[in-house]
Amino acid sequence: MDYDAFFQNKIDDLHKEGRYRIFAPLERLCGQFPKALYHTSDGDKKEVTLWCSNDYLAMGQNKVVLNAMREATEKTGAGAGGTRNICGTTPYHLLLEQSVADLHHKQAGLVFSSGYVANQGALSVLAGLLPNCVVLSDEKNHASMIHGIKDSRADKLIFKHNDLDHLESLLKVLSKDRPKLIAFESVYSMDGDIAPIKEICDLADKYGAMTYCDEVHAVGLYGPRGGGISEEQGLLDRVDVLEGTFGKAYGLMGGFVTGSAPVIDAIRSYASSFIFTTSLPPALLAGSYASVEYLKTSEIERARMKKNVAYLKKTLDREGLPYLKGPSHIVPLIVGEPTCCRMVTDTLMQDYNIYVQPINYPTVPRGTERLRLTATAAHDAKHIDLLVGALSELYAANHLMQYAQA
Repeated sequence: MDYDAFFQNKIDDLHKEGRYRIFAPLERLCGQFPKALYHTSDGDKKEVTLWCSNDYLAMGQNKVVLNAMREATEKTGAGAGGTRNICGTTPYHLLLEQSVADLHHKQAGLVFSSGYVANQGALSVLAGLLPNCVVLSDEKNHASMIHGIKDSRADKLIFKHNDLDHLESLLKVLSKDRPKLIAFESVYSMDGDIAPIKEICDLADKYGAMTYCDEVHAVGLYGPRGGGISEEQGLLDRVDVLEGTFGKAYGLMGGFVTGSAPVIDAIRSYASSFIFTTSLPPALLAGSYASVEYLKTSEIERARMKKNVAYLKKTLDREGLPYLKGPSHIVPLIVGEPTCCRMVTDTLMQDYNIYVQPINYPTVPRGTERLRLTATAAHDAKHIDLLVGALSELYAANHLMQYAQA
């Protein structure tokens, strides 16, 4: 068999479908976010404005964070030294885990190398250890949650997105004594909608289920201390396990889970993706701790982001551009066709110096291809006006509304 030819045909299929992913070489400029340098294929550079970054509060540029990382590196060096079990556990781990536990008013926290690994590890353990467990999973849950549930080998029932009636119909037919785990997200990053957390918790109480909530697109952003949607709605005590990331609003890298001491200790003791992964280095841990603690008290960044998001939505409404109207900070602008979606983003980069990554299948269903716009705390009205003006011109010139409305 010609293995290279086989895999090249698979890559060619992605090109034909308009789904081939192209990574843009972007050099972030400290202190100038959302500006960045785009490195072109011919070796040149040009300044662009980022419009799809997950650094929602620009904490990756915050001096408190940068100073903490610098001090940790100078004090301890660069590397982690191994897995947590060998010699990779540091005082920075303990401080950060205490900090996220406090953030969610839980007994314990556990830090992972990424949010993906946190979901995969935690869900595989929780559903895998519980005897004859069945997981009830929202149909739009992230790939990392699906991965963890699959690894658990537990039975899985998928309920329609945010559909409480469907969820209850699935719970009703299960034995009262059978262990159950309801897994869902608070903010769904591709649509920008928010889960009915209280009502899900009500059903969990009624039918004896554990609850697991992914708050990665909400921690740092929502709630008086950045605890997420669960904190904002006063529901931290009702969700059994909360998962978050340091890679978005906190501006760094890594993931975490919080919950009761026995639950978190079980995850720590059984999750292979935790046990056998090299630990995060001190600089990242120190920066994450500084970011979490800073955002427990600072409202400045959250207020700026909310103001910018509101203005972005208002401006898109004024131009009649087709975005999914949800309550969160995420603004998905629908294009509806993969090749066209790539064409729009390429033109934005080439002609307007605006960088947005196209979102195509399988991240979103076919026919719903989109641009996922994120107005951060570092954007301003001029950035927004330039973006919306460019999009309005492209939609008018290329008749893109026909795809969005199809």
